[in-house]
Amino acid sequence: MSDGEVAVSDGEVAVIVNGQPRSVAPGTTVAALVRGLTPVPRGVAVAVDREVVPRSSWDEVVVGDGSNVEVVTAVSGG
Repeated sequence: MSDGEVAVSDGEVAVIVNGQPRSVAPGTTVAALVRGLTPVPRGVAVAVDREVVPRSSWDEVVVGDGSNVEVVTAVSGG
């Protein structure tokens, strides 16, 4: 296994989340992935394979094998 690869158990898919390899269950939605990363999704934006996923679609968009997911959180302040 080379750098950047993740060991995937049977029945799981490999994805990249914020530049880090990880494995998720097949059928994992963007909403489920975000819930696993942050307890409060307020101010969170998500892109899958460089396409922004509207919050209204998070429950329908499935993260597929090899997907590159970026999850960002807006931070206020100076």
